[in-house]
Amino acid sequence: MTQDKPRNITRTWHARIYGGWGDGPSARVLLDEHEITLSADEEGRVTAVIDGQVQDAPRRAAFLLAWARTGGHLCLIHEERRPEPLPTDVIGKARACTLHRIMGMAGLPKSQHYSLSAAALGEPWPLESLATLTEAEARTVWEHLCRVYPLARDVARTLKPPHPALRTAAA
Repeated sequence: MTQDKPRNITRTWHARIYGGWGDGPSARVLLDEHEITLSADEEGRVTAVIDGQVQDAPRRAAFLLAWARTGGHLCLIHEERRPEPLPTDVIGKARACTLHRIMGMAGLPKSQHYSLSAAALGEPWPLESLATLTEAEARTVWEHLCRVYPLARDVARTLKPPHPALRTAAA
């Protein structure tokens, strides 16, 4: 559940780069204009596009952006953030609800459900949701819960899951 990957983001700027002409500070001349797009994907790879041409490395785009920021004009014209794709094998809300019910009936206070789950996974902070646990993470949380609260297995057997697919969670 550690979310340390960079967010999926794409930003496009219009950059005007000015240079000096002569000795006075008012003698500035427009040297160049570019449309620069930087994108970071879910793996952390950064790609750069300058005036519609994909760059081998984002170094030139970073240089032009820095130049426009300090000695020109830089305007953000588009920004797109895409949410991180969830793993396809998450347990979902229904099974998370069942896990919450088992935890509560086994004697674990509601305020500690996320902390116990985080401890089982070795996370430093409480989890935000049990619904986003993967199958493997849910199994680890279940095993830890049964170790700490042995009554959890008996509670799980007494519950009638709302859906046949949930029966495997209590096994």
